[in-house]
Amino acid sequence: MANEPRRRFHLAVPVEDLAAARAFYGGVLGCASGRSAPDWIDWDLYGHQVVTHAVAGRSEVAHNPVDGHDVPVPHFGVILSVEEFHELAGRLDAQGVDFVIEPHVRFEGEAGEQWTMFFLDPSGNPLEFKAFADDGQVFAT
Repeated sequence: MANEPRRRFHLAVPVEDLAAARAFYGGVLGCASGRSAPDWIDWDLYGHQVVTHAVAGRSEVAHNPVDGHDVPVPHFGVILSVEEFHELAGRLDAQGVDFVIEPHVRFEGEAGEQWTMFFLDPSGNPLEFKAFADDGQVFAT
């Protein structure tokens, strides 16, 4: 329907240092900031709302084996176009971001083939950005 709202996700992310979060989400990732308070900042992450909330400490991240890599869990991110994926990967690399899992093709030649990369924000929150050559494969089995 023409008047249906665009569906977006909202995610609250714990961070230990809001200044570091501002530098990373605003500077490195290039997200526009929205509303904020002394202990949180709203970010526009490709049209989705991510809110960084200042917290003391954070829990350990677990890992799961996926296609030969140790994937951090939990994690969050966005599915981009292939062009956006490669632009972001190049920008992250140029800014010296350490990848947990380097940009690469996962499930090559299989259902759900995708470009993927993982890296951490300054508080250690894992982020995954991915791109499918065929968006119809996002939920392929």
